[in-house]
Amino acid sequence: MKSYELKAQPRLDLGKKATKALRQENLIPAVLNGGKVVELKDGKYDGKLQKGQQVVPIGRDNKAVLTTDITVSQADVRKLIFSPDVFIVDLNIDGVAKKAVVKDVQWHKVKDTVLHIDFLEINDKKPVVVEIPVKIEGHAAGVKAGGKLYLGMKKVKVKGLYPDLPERVIVNVDDIQIGHSIKVYDLKFDKYELVSAKDLVITGVRATRGSATAAAEEGEAEEEA
Repeated sequence: MKSYELKAQPRLDLGKKATKALRQENLIPAVLNGGKVVELKDGKYDGKLQKGQQVVPIGRDNKAVLTTDITVSQADVRKLIFSPDVFIVDLNIDGVAKKAVVKDVQWHKVKDTVLHIDFLEINDKKPVVVEIPVKIEGHAAGVKAGGKLYLGMKKVKVKGLYPDLPERVIVNVDDIQIGHSIKVYDLKFDKYELVSAKDLVITGVRATRGSATAAAEEGEAEEEA
């Protein structure tokens, strides 16, 4: 996958007034989730926190995860957000390096601006789930017979270690006949798996008026013969 370098600053003031002030300066409040899992003692974490880090309890077994509140620039994330590609984000948080992927983006209802970004911290030992664009290759047999190829899913959810994740999920359509399709469960890969709902249609070939007419004429010709 492609990488994207992004500078960020720790966010210390989380109040509404501070958040509004950030946005007026074309800065985006964000959070880096999926950090280190730590042990709590009597419900408290006695370790050292970096700037912007928060302790978020998980479950009921005295464990918590460290998240980091940050700010990034609207200008710096435009190529990251307004792109069909999925990137591994090389975050530089005030000199501290983290790798992440974008998990969620909140948009302004009217303006073309980002209100908030959720990043997910990743490493090369823990699988991650991200949406990867689909790329169709080949020439469908059904299209050659007059059918029309359609794309049911532009992206699919993929699970794997981030070094193994592809830039595109390649789907070959050579063998698809009219009325047939390729679903999520039809595709298998060595280093990653598709975790979208198994019965979702990724691509297929529909019949067209021309293909239906040709099939009918072919049937009539066979009967006459």
